[in-house]
Amino acid sequence: MDRNKLHILGEHDEGTLKQMRQAVAADECAYGVLCADGHKGYNVPIGAVLAYPEHISPAGVGFDIACGNKAVRLDLKASEIRPRLNELAEQIFASLSFGVGRVNQTKIDHPAFDSPTWKEVPFLRTNQSLFASARNQLGTIGSGNHYVDVFEDQDTGNVWVGCHFGSRGLGHRIASHFIEASGAKPNGNMDSPPTLLDVNSEVGQEYIAAMHLAGDYAYAGRDWVCEHVAAILGGTIQESVHNHHNFAWQEEHHGQTYWVVRKGATPAFPGQRGFVGGSMGDVSVILRGTESLELRQALCSTVHGAGRVMSRTAAAGKKRWVKDEAGRRQAVQISEGVVNMPAVREDLARRGIVLKGAGADEAPEVYKNLPTVLQHHVRTIQVTTTLTPLIVCMAGSDEFDPYKD
Repeated sequence: MDRNKLHILGEHDEGTLKQMRQAVAADECAYGVLCADGHKGYNVPIGAVLAYPEHISPAGVGFDIACGNKAVRLDLKASEIRPRLNELAEQIFASLSFGVGRVNQTKIDHPAFDSPTWKEVPFLRTNQSLFASARNQLGTIGSGNHYVDVFEDQDTGNVWVGCHFGSRGLGHRIASHFIEASGAKPNGNMDSPPTLLDVNSEVGQEYIAAMHLAGDYAYAGRDWVCEHVAAILGGTIQESVHNHHNFAWQEEHHGQTYWVVRKGATPAFPGQRGFVGGSMGDVSVILRGTESLELRQALCSTVHGAGRVMSRTAAAGKKRWVKDEAGRRQAVQISEGVVNMPAVREDLARRGIVLKGAGADEAPEVYKNLPTVLQHHVRTIQVTTTLTPLIVCMAGSDEFDPYKD
């Protein structure tokens, strides 16, 4: 493999590096970048960027198509809401739907549901139930590392609202179908090389259309959540920062046009802003790309988060899921993890952070330190705003999620 073909930022374990080298070794791949928050994923590491002249990788985009982050600044100061943080956290957590397969009690209409793609792509046209479930799920958050947070701007004291989630069941069904269409098994070996679709083929064009539909859907969901939380807090949105980090774009790099697949990587062209979240106990940031040779080498990409350093099983232990008499899934703990979650909750409370939901597999210690990670990208980005968490809302520790382990 050409050594100039792969650009690595930060330090990574051998399993992550092996996945990345394998993905970039394909003849169809022109360039690859591994961001400093990288860790192993399905076929392609989280934190990977892959550039193809005429191909696209459904596994490279990932199962949660258009997963991304949005942050909005409100016309409120943290001092105005600090006395009511517990009450506000209860309202946010109770009025939003966290977890797998949940529906939004508020029915949202959006132009994405009028898109001709629903009828033009055969997979979507022949799966009408997917349209109905997508309508019901719009604005739900999901589980795993997906969240809704309230922050304080360290410089101005303003309140920001941030969220992280993607296209929910719609994206997962689209990804699974097209991964299979590319010749792989959606539940196959995670260390297999990513299969590809020719963007000029009929199935390639269908995937691109479905991916863009999932992208519009994910944007709509994050827009609604931020507006909903802003209303609970009693503030008006003054500015927004919004990016996908599981997506593919047609872009020009090194004088040629490529399909650039980012999996857990944020677009960061010169001047472009992004919102990058840390762990529940760490700062998050607003950043922007800076014109530099290093940014061009990174294909104008940066991190999407801090990056995991501990598996979910190691952190929270092993669980077996069983159904009760009503058919609901219940967690039975069969081994203990290393994270002391009650101690984590006590520490966060001492620091004035209100935590709703979440479990040991999302504790601060299972993630890298975000400022340390960003140091590996210091020549490519500028941090413009640093945000301290006030409220963190996530799915509960006993929320069944077949996709997060």
